[in-house]
Amino acid sequence: MRRIVAGAGWGTLVSVGLATVIAAPIAAVFSQALTGSSGGLWSHLASTVLPDYVVNTLALLVLVALMTLVTGVACAWAVTMHEFRGRSVLQWALLLPLAMPAYVLAYTYTDFFQFTGPLQTALRAAFGWRKADYWFPEIHSLGGAAFVLSSVLYPYVYVLARSAFLEQSACVLEVSRTLGATPFGTFWRVALPLARPALAAGVGYALMETLADFGAVKYFGIDTFTVGIYRTWFALASPVAAAQLASLLLLFVVLVVALERVSRGRMRFHQTTNKYRALPTVRLGAGRTALAWLVCGTPVFFGFVLPAVILLRLIWLGGDEAWDTAIAKPALNSFMLAASGAVVVVSVGLAVIHGVRSERSRLAAVAARVATLGYATPGTVIAVGILISIGAVGAWFDLPTGALLGATVFGILYGYLIRFFQVAYGPLESGFSKVSPNIEGAARSLGSGPVQVLFLVQMPLLRASILSAALLVFVDIMKELPATMILRPFNFDTLAVEAFRMASTERLDAAALPALIIVLVGLLPVILLSRSLNSSRPGHRR
Repeated sequence: MRRIVAGAGWGTLVSVGLATVIAAPIAAVFSQALTGSSGGLWSHLASTVLPDYVVNTLALLVLVALMTLVTGVACAWAVTMHEFRGRSVLQWALLLPLAMPAYVLAYTYTDFFQFTGPLQTALRAAFGWRKADYWFPEIHSLGGAAFVLSSVLYPYVYVLARSAFLEQSACVLEVSRTLGATPFGTFWRVALPLARPALAAGVGYALMETLADFGAVKYFGIDTFTVGIYRTWFALASPVAAAQLASLLLLFVVLVVALERVSRGRMRFHQTTNKYRALPTVRLGAGRTALAWLVCGTPVFFGFVLPAVILLRLIWLGGDEAWDTAIAKPALNSFMLAASGAVVVVSVGLAVIHGVRSERSRLAAVAARVATLGYATPGTVIAVGILISIGAVGAWFDLPTGALLGATVFGILYGYLIRFFQVAYGPLESGFSKVSPNIEGAARSLGSGPVQVLFLVQMPLLRASILSAALLVFVDIMKELPATMILRPFNFDTLAVEAFRMASTERLDAAALPALIIVLVGLLPVILLSRSLNSSRPGHRR
């Protein structure tokens, strides 16, 4: 082992070090869960609330999987394989819900659908009803939480499904039609099976986000693992019991990842030609165009348009009080954290990928892949793991690590590095793959070292990829809630925390402005993603 470390270059050491840093909090959670003592609290939780955590989490996963799969596939097939008026608008509009955090949707729909909200008030006024005269679905329910989460997570399936449909061979689809298949038969028996790996990946992303969600389920009063971890840590003051719940949640994450890999199987599909023809599309008449707009417009309406209108209405009704809310400090904190986190995460990503490419080390490549697993870990688990590991290190070495990292900005940035490293790693790795190794070799032959090659050669060529990665990390940090709530210093609020705090005290009008700012910032990567998706098919222009 010493010989391997001694012979390793700086790139390998950086990759292995990062993997260790990211794995440490996760390992700390399992260690605390296995070796710590909760003083009988775990037995109490297991006999009272743990069954509810398991059942609610599983039910939520099943409902979100079905809703996102049906919505994402239907919309992707409609806008990819059909020609109709307004199709180009729907192609990018279907991505808009990505800008809307689930907890913001929960706040807005509570205001709109509750008994005293504008919808039920209008129904009672129009029909003369009283409360006992009609039934209305309860938004604060498991079904309501699944609806809210699916409304903002279906774009994961839509993006990957549309990319898969765009990359399919036009010849295969045409042959199926010549053999007598109907349009639906071609979709069901040819296109859908070919897109199965992409669909499995999209649903997997949606389910991981569902497991990680805290704001929406907490606000709706749905007892899931993330809510249980937060409650056990703060209300019951039991780090050991919180770690035990977190370890179970991690097992759910591993199960989701494993199911996604199994569902994809070993299916791989490749084009056998470099020639691309336009996909065979069906031109729709007036009636079917209306149906296509109904199918594709409904998720856009409920996932973005209606919540945005409700937020604007709340701000309008709040009048001067909505603008007088002390929002300047949370906004400054949010932008500071997002900018700092983007710089840290992108810088580490650049160092890791450059090291892997420079040394061609298998150990470095494996360590880099391990580092990306933090994205699959919920923010509550990461926060609990960081606090446990920081406390353990401080106790072992008699160091004031708690004062340095615990409940500080440094601790928050540490959590962001673990949670969002994969967000930056993907665009950066894609950008590096387009840089010819010959360019790097030429620079090295002229006497440039690895660091000079990175700063003088690769980074100027990777400007677009670096900006994309930084933007994605920036926006994800702006929306992040559970890890920030647990790791933040005292009296240090962000826009997400401020919106959650106001909504939790039923001050929805005060929560509207910080929520709207988060949504507006979130539109930036949506625009970027829309532009890249429209040009994803080689030889295809729109």
